[in-house]
Amino acid sequence: MNWIIGPAGPGSGGHTTAFRILNFLEKLGYRNRVYFYDPYGGDLQYFTDIARDYYKLNCEIANARRGMKDAHAVVATSWASAYAAYNAKCSGKRFYFIQDFEPFFYPTSTNSLLAENTYRMGFHGITAGRWLADKLTREFGMKTDHFPFGCDTAQYRRSAGSERKGIAFYARSHTPRRAVELGILALEIFAKRHPDVELHLFGQHLGALPFRFTNHGPSNPAKLNDIYNKCFAGLCLSLTNVSLVPYEMLACGCIPIVNDGPQNRVVLENAFVRFADPTPISLAQELEAVMGAPDREDISRKAAESVTLTSWDTAGAAVDAALRRALQP
Repeated sequence: MNWIIGPAGPGSGGHTTAFRILNFLEKLGYRNRVYFYDPYGGDLQYFTDIARDYYKLNCEIANARRGMKDAHAVVATSWASAYAAYNAKCSGKRFYFIQDFEPFFYPTSTNSLLAENTYRMGFHGITAGRWLADKLTREFGMKTDHFPFGCDTAQYRRSAGSERKGIAFYARSHTPRRAVELGILALEIFAKRHPDVELHLFGQHLGALPFRFTNHGPSNPAKLNDIYNKCFAGLCLSLTNVSLVPYEMLACGCIPIVNDGPQNRVVLENAFVRFADPTPISLAQELEAVMGAPDREDISRKAAESVTLTSWDTAGAAVDAALRRALQP
């Protein structure tokens, strides 16, 4: 398997998922090669060290620009890498490991059009969640399979003795699809009504906001586990495909409140996820509803139990099955 991947620093959610799947397949006997495709010409050795140390990658790593070996499968993992897969001379059925609808990352522009065109290259799509698979089949005629979102319950787990006094919010403004401004407006309303409730913001270092909050900034899994276990609810907004955060929150007994929409409803099939209209008032009201639940502790415990079996091995097995089906002669 040749995987064409853009290099990344530590903590990339997309790379974490891709490398988890890749490592799972390796345990099944797949022989993987990672080819970094970097239009900006970054230091390959620097990113190779990160891939090995942070993402625990053991397979062969090389530069896509220097050519790729023949393989059974060549897997693009982003719209830019799809062009590298499409133009590569090596043999191998083309697959597209898709974790989000990337044209939505840009305003209507050359980049959005180039991203959209990759769904017309004839690749077999393997998507994170069913919403993307349905969308790409319906709108672009792609052949697709999907894998369910997993949750690393070894890192994210409920602490029964935790005193839950706060709300967590995934606030990373340089990914506009996470609707950080909408969440801040909701929290502003909530904070005026409930000034004593702790607000824990994570994802990036933020400046001053019109309410008091703890600014955690970028946080590793251990830190996130600690934050979620201090909170009875978490605000997690996604305007495109879902992030990994809702399942992480559930595993810790923190009830995720998500903006309502098909991209979230289809993927988050869990009775403990709360949906609210994407308005500041509706989101604030849903936070209040969770806070006021008389059986909050019991709900927290049951929410954590609901994802006990939501493992990344299940996701990896779905990818394995999809690859084997598509590669059959």
